[in-house]
Amino acid sequence: MWPESSETPKKLRTGLTTGSCATACSLVAARLLLGLSDNLADQIVSITLPKSKIVEMPVIDLCINKTSNTATVATIKDAGDDPDATHGAYLYVGLTLIDEPVIKFVAGLGVGTVTRTGLALEVGEPAINPIPRKMITQHLLVAAKQANYNNGFTVTINIRNGENIALKTMNPRLGILGGLSILGTTGIVRPFSCAAYIASIHQGMDVASSNGVTHISFATGNQSEQAIKDIHQLNEMAIIEMGDFVGAAIKYLKHHDFDRVTFSGGFGKFCKLAQGHLDLHSSRSKMDFEFLSDLMQKLGADKKLLIKVQQANTSIEVLNLANQHNLDLVSVIRNLVKDVVIKRSGINNLNLDVLIVNRKGEVM
Repeated sequence: MWPESSETPKKLRTGLTTGSCATACSLVAARLLLGLSDNLADQIVSITLPKSKIVEMPVIDLCINKTSNTATVATIKDAGDDPDATHGAYLYVGLTLIDEPVIKFVAGLGVGTVTRTGLALEVGEPAINPIPRKMITQHLLVAAKQANYNNGFTVTINIRNGENIALKTMNPRLGILGGLSILGTTGIVRPFSCAAYIASIHQGMDVASSNGVTHISFATGNQSEQAIKDIHQLNEMAIIEMGDFVGAAIKYLKHHDFDRVTFSGGFGKFCKLAQGHLDLHSSRSKMDFEFLSDLMQKLGADKKLLIKVQQANTSIEVLNLANQHNLDLVSVIRNLVKDVVIKRSGINNLNLDVLIVNRKGEVM
């Protein structure tokens, strides 16, 4: 469990990606194998990130087997202050010299394999993304040049307990099986990065489309996801967990041609979406009780009821007031959500349905 944050604001610490970790381990292993170093002690190594920034990383548990021309080097993933599932993971690379001038990548223990189309990698490839592959390749080529070595390497990346850690990520839903992905576009983990979550939403949509899914759905959480399964009987590939980033899902719809689209979420979150907010997190969009009061007035609420709505503490309190007076606020919110999704997606003929779910997971 992450420690409780301090009441005193402080600058959040950045971390380094699994791609950076694998690069550091690969470089040190190459130096050992090519005779550029004989230091088997824990050490600090410098690597160059994609935008030319140089960072230092610790590596541990160095080992070399000259008989098999293999060196193994490990590090501990440090995600900084980001609540990354892989923070603290033990990542190690087994690097082997081979008699052909190529660099081969292998998914070792705890690293997944791509089993579905729609990702940046082909089916059957180890889930080592293009930028980490490029980083590792560049560093290995520099070491090879320094040692006048003209052949290649096999890079086997492993993450201890990676298969279990991967269950906390989007990997199983994306068709990456057997473990984690080796990720990173900049080499740096930025705390509480929206970009990483948005990328996973887009990846999920790409995979679904590429694998013939015609009815795509989006859920804000577990209960709204279960409602989709209960009503539409969709499999996991067709259900994207968008969380609060509804805008990322809506705006990316135009890149695909799904026959049907379902959005499912709680009443409170969809009240904010109905007003046009595309980020539903409580820190970035607030419940507007004046907005709800205006809707209730159009439904026929009297002044006494409108005052109660304006003084309410939660959207559920407003919903209960509406239900007590037989005012169908849920349908109004649903229709407004449809309007927002169609307008922001730019798809006028979108075949769309909206499920508003209560805290028991029941569709209202």
